[in-house]
Amino acid sequence: MHPWTDPDWLAGAHAWIHDRVEDAGAQVTGPIEQPHIEAWSTVLRVPTSAGGRWFKANHPTAAHEAGVVGVLASTRPDLVPALLASDPARGWMLMADGGERLREVVERERRLDRWTDVLPLYGELQLATAEHADRLVALGTPERGLATLASEYERLIGETDGLTSDELARLTELVPEVGEMCLRLAEVGIPETVQHDDLHDGQVFVRDGGYLFFDWGDSCVSHPFFTMSVTLEGVLSWGLDDVEGSVDLTPFRDAYLASFSEYGSRDELEAAHATALRLGWICRAVNMRPLALALQSPAREEWRGPRTATRLRMFLDGSPG
Repeated sequence: MHPWTDPDWLAGAHAWIHDRVEDAGAQVTGPIEQPHIEAWSTVLRVPTSAGGRWFKANHPTAAHEAGVVGVLASTRPDLVPALLASDPARGWMLMADGGERLREVVERERRLDRWTDVLPLYGELQLATAEHADRLVALGTPERGLATLASEYERLIGETDGLTSDELARLTELVPEVGEMCLRLAEVGIPETVQHDDLHDGQVFVRDGGYLFFDWGDSCVSHPFFTMSVTLEGVLSWGLDDVEGSVDLTPFRDAYLASFSEYGSRDELEAAHATALRLGWICRAVNMRPLALALQSPAREEWRGPRTATRLRMFLDGSPG
C-alpha cells in the first residue's frame, strides 16, 4: 500500500486539516479529495466555508518545503499562495487556493509571452530571499552551492545507472571543467539563494492578475540562475507544440536577467547565464540523488537511472566534443 493511501495516515491528515481549518474560524464543508498521489508527495483538496484549501504532504527528503514556503511567505507574500498552517517536522502544509495554473492559461491563449512577466518576478523573489539563505539551510533545505557542486558531480557520475561507457568517460573528463565553471560563476558575485529546481508552467498560478510560485519540494539553496536550465531549456524551448528548439529563448532570458542588473553588465550576465544553464543540469541531477536513494522500487530505479542520466546528458549536450 502506498503510504499516502494508508487509512491511518489519511485519518491523521484529515484530523489535522479539520483542526487547522477550525483554528482559522472556518469549517470543512464537504469530502476531502486526493487528486495527486506520487511517490514523493500527495495533495488533498479541501472545501471550506472560507473557500478552497489545499493540503500537501512530502516525502521526508522534501519535508523542507514547509519551511521554505514559510520563509517565502514572510518575504514576498504576494508571490506564493497564502500559507495558512504548517507542520515542518512532518512536511505538512495547508494553503489557500492559488488560482489557475499557467499551463492551462498558456494552452488557452496559445502564447508564451506571459513568461516575460513571470520570470522577472521570480528573480525578484530569489533576490529578496538571498539574505535568508542560511535560515533556509537551517530549516533543512539542501545546500547545492558552487563550492561543493563539482565534488558532488564527480561522486554522482559513478553512481548513476544507464550511462553508456562513452558518456561516462566524457562526464569524467569534464570534472576539472565543472570546477572551473563553478569558480568563474562565483566570481560574478551573485548571491546564492532559493532555487526552485523544477520551475515550469504547472508550478506557476495566475490569480487576480498576478502570479504565484508553487511546489518548492525540489528547492535548494544554490546559484539562482540554475533554475533556468529547466525553465528555458527543459520547457520554453519546446514551445506550444512540443518541438525542441522551436522558440527563441532570448526574450525570456533577458526578462529574467533584468532583475540582476546590479551584478554586472549585460554581457557579463549573459556569460554567467550561459555557464549556469549547463551547471543547472548538474545541480538538478545532484539535488534528486537523496530522493532516488530513499524511494522504494520501482520508483528508486527510475530516479537513480533514467531520470538522472537524462539530466547529465543535458549537461553533456552543451559541452564541447
